[in-house]
Amino acid sequence: MSRTATGTLDETALARTRRARRINRALAQRYPDAHCELDFAGPFELLVATVLSAQTTDVRVNLTTPELFSRFAGPAALASADPAELEQVLRPLGFFRAKTRAVQGLSVALVERFDGRVPGRLADLVTLPGVGRKTANVVLGNAFGVPGITVDTHVHRLAGRLGLALADDPAVVESELGALIERAEWTMFSHRMIFHGRRTCMARRPACGACPIAALCPSHGIGELDPVKAAALVKA
Repeated sequence: MSRTATGTLDETALARTRRARRINRALAQRYPDAHCELDFAGPFELLVATVLSAQTTDVRVNLTTPELFSRFAGPAALASADPAELEQVLRPLGFFRAKTRAVQGLSVALVERFDGRVPGRLADLVTLPGVGRKTANVVLGNAFGVPGITVDTHVHRLAGRLGLALADDPAVVESELGALIERAEWTMFSHRMIFHGRRTCMARRPACGACPIAALCPSHGIGELDPVKAAALVKA
């Protein structure tokens, strides 16, 4: 594999598809337990948790949502909550005022337009305040079993490093990855890419010497190559 002057890989569409699917299989072996790392019980809790996860960690969200959902169980309760009380609950997440407006806004929309139920269609989900394609695909894939590719920061970064999708627009990346990976694998492929991005192919210092897809990666070598040092970088 080599890159052209424009940064694209010098490979045919068929070769890229085969390589992408080999990457998916290799990541499945490396991360057999890959899953959504947000805790949730049902579509509404996942929807809210995903919106709250912006600019913070899933761990922090998981520490906050138990109190949130014990106080405000369901869209109607959250829609009618006292904003000041809700802000106090969400304060540990940062940007708590904006997040209060976001989760209350989507809760009001669910009550007024969807009888308090989270819709199971992407076209409906993205009409909710604060819900884009990334959040919608998380909910569809993990709460409804509808395959979807979640282009978060990890998937976006890895898609570029792997030469699978180089666009800046996440929607374009989603489309390009979807054309490479079998539809039934979209949700799990997303989980595996996210696991890999968090644990091995980190943004600042990827552990190239401990990477299971090194032979399939045109960016191999941008991180630590020494196997021992690279293994020490890998996060459990």
